[in-house]
Amino acid sequence: MADARINHQDAREYWQGIDADVNGMLGGFPYISKVDLQGSKAFLAKLGIGGKSGRRVERVVDCGAGIGRITEGLLKGIAEKVDIVEPIAKFSDGLKGKDGIGAIFNVGLEEWSPEESIYDLIWNQWCVGHLTDSQLVAYLEKCGKAVKEGGYVIAKENLSTSGDDIFDELDSSVTRTDKKFREIFEEANMVVMKTEIQNGLPKELYPVRTYALRHKP
Repeated sequence: MADARINHQDAREYWQGIDADVNGMLGGFPYISKVDLQGSKAFLAKLGIGGKSGRRVERVVDCGAGIGRITEGLLKGIAEKVDIVEPIAKFSDGLKGKDGIGAIFNVGLEEWSPEESIYDLIWNQWCVGHLTDSQLVAYLEKCGKAVKEGGYVIAKENLSTSGDDIFDELDSSVTRTDKKFREIFEEANMVVMKTEIQNGLPKELYPVRTYALRHKP
């Protein structure tokens, strides 16, 4: 199993060596940020958040937030307060004290313990590949309980198209298939409410799919 090779210490050592800028966050592809954020805004608008409706929510959390690229470019525009979960403190330090930023948790996703029914939206992007399959199931169960009724857990991640999950030794992460994601969602009692492929990314990169999830009633 590809996920059995994940080592959290190796992953943190990799990220500690990465520059705290958009180029570092996006692995040398900073120019994809604009199209990525546009796709995310359009996806949320279809869920009735932001967009032409202009509907803002009260509280969201950016998980695996890095330097806050998504917080600054998307979440602050749709929420009154954005909490941050980011294990590498040098990335999130620049967000401290900024308007619209709430609590900052410098822990890994597997260690984060959110309160129940506190968030309107939990955003996860390019981060859950650092969790093993069993950790991801437990994490999503946590997220499902932390979201308010009517809220969403978002996962926006690279997809393997080889038919198998792929382990990346560079940052000790796994790129999962759509099939594996759906099996994990099912095990975590999460329902896919909406899903889309991100358009406009270079063909040499993995395809990226966004899932909007809710806990099964």
